[in-house]
Amino acid sequence: MQIAIIGAGNVGRALTTAWRRAGHTVTLGVRAGGDEPARTFATSLGADVARPGDAAANAGTIVLALPWAAAESVVGELGGLAGKTVIDCMNPIARTPLGMGLALGHDTSGGEQVAAWLPDAHVVKTLNQVGAEIMADASGFPVPPAMFMAGDNEPAKARVAVLLADLGFEPLDAGDITKARLLEPYALVWINQAIARGKGRNWALAALERGARS
Repeated sequence: MQIAIIGAGNVGRALTTAWRRAGHTVTLGVRAGGDEPARTFATSLGADVARPGDAAANAGTIVLALPWAAAESVVGELGGLAGKTVIDCMNPIARTPLGMGLALGHDTSGGEQVAAWLPDAHVVKTLNQVGAEIMADASGFPVPPAMFMAGDNEPAKARVAVLLADLGFEPLDAGDITKARLLEPYALVWINQAIARGKGRNWALAALERGARS
């Protein structure tokens, strides 16, 4: 597939690494000022670098791998993306009086906000439930790590499921885009275990069925 990854931070680089290894064509979309380090990285993998709008215009699947605080302004540079599959792997994390929490939740979600910004695109919430290290290499687990996804368009979710499987995950459909309200708190569970509870970053969730595997 032709994939545009908007954002060249840890997640954007991890996904570029893994999808290039799987044979996909990847363009990193970065704003002016951050393109030289991104270009050096991309060249080492045979990927390209372009401005976010140009990267999105030339791809059928666009991945938003941005800090939540920058998301609205960068998404505004991408155009309408009508009919395109947009993977939202961002988490609307914010500081709250009780510590780290979600800026949106309960009656909406970051995924729904992205869908409102891009009403003509097919937004799928996924790849927000694990750290970048596992996105880059999901091998070595006894079973494939689970990766839930939520979106309103079934063909788009089918395409995303292929991409998730190419990363080494077991894709699990959580339902429509409102189910992003269920998925985004998983990021806080993972961060709490990885950092606050000392579990480290080399773990992921799995869906195990009794008797399904020996």
